[in-house]
Amino acid sequence: MDFEGFLGGNAVLLGLAALVILVVFWAVKIVPQSQKYVIERFGKLRAVLGPGINLIVPFIDSVAHKVSVLERQLPNATQDAITADNVLVKVETSVFYRVIEPEKTVYRIRDVDGAIATTVAGIVRSEIGKMELDQVQSNRADLITKVREQVAAMVDDWGIEVTRAEVLDVNLDDATRAAMLQQLNAERARRAQVTEAEGKRRAVELNADAELYAAEQLAKARRVLAEAEAYSTGVIAEAIKNNGIEAAQYQVALKQVEALAKLAEGEGKHTLVLPAQAAEAFANAFAMFRGK
Repeated sequence: MDFEGFLGGNAVLLGLAALVILVVFWAVKIVPQSQKYVIERFGKLRAVLGPGINLIVPFIDSVAHKVSVLERQLPNATQDAITADNVLVKVETSVFYRVIEPEKTVYRIRDVDGAIATTVAGIVRSEIGKMELDQVQSNRADLITKVREQVAAMVDDWGIEVTRAEVLDVNLDDATRAAMLQQLNAERARRAQVTEAEGKRRAVELNADAELYAAEQLAKARRVLAEAEAYSTGVIAEAIKNNGIEAAQYQVALKQVEALAKLAEGEGKHTLVLPAQAAEAFANAFAMFRGK
């Protein structure tokens, strides 16, 4: 009875206490670090609450949306595109983004993932349409940069930041791949022929250089021999001038002896035909050697 009396006498106070606790519970909002709360008052945007303890007006303000600010990845998407040289390619893309202004994301776009995927597909098709196939495959870094810049500019109104936009792969159909392989083989064959022709041309050039070098060396040798012959002739002429006809006879006899010596050279048996003056030539040469 005392307990019932206590409750009856303090029911109002207990009701007020419960109401205060309920009001505090509704007024205090603890927002996690990974989220932001969008607060509405009578259906109209009032504020965006950041991480930590926040206060709102109970029964008037309400948490309309809880938006995650963590980075998200869209599922890898594949879309067809046609290059500037009319080649059909299949482009696989991947996009990472995060929400930085929840009030824009909530009130300006309904399907964020679908909108971003559609935007990326359109930009990729547009950029690849400006490039030839070789440029798409060789300048993929430039293509990724252009796609990322354009996607970031277009989704800015949605309160979204695109952190990464990648072109993962560029695939070709079987017919195009076979044609490219045939072209690659033809290019390799052409390069091989060019290399072989260059090798032959270089060999001819080196051979010509070798022949030219040999001719130059032969000419130098002949010039040296001619200079030596000229010097010898000068010496003989000087000797004839100083000693008279005897010096000339000595030279003639010496040449005859050298000619006979050359005839006697060689292997096997030889028949030598000596002129009638040969003996006299030997006698004159030996006499000159003895100073007679």
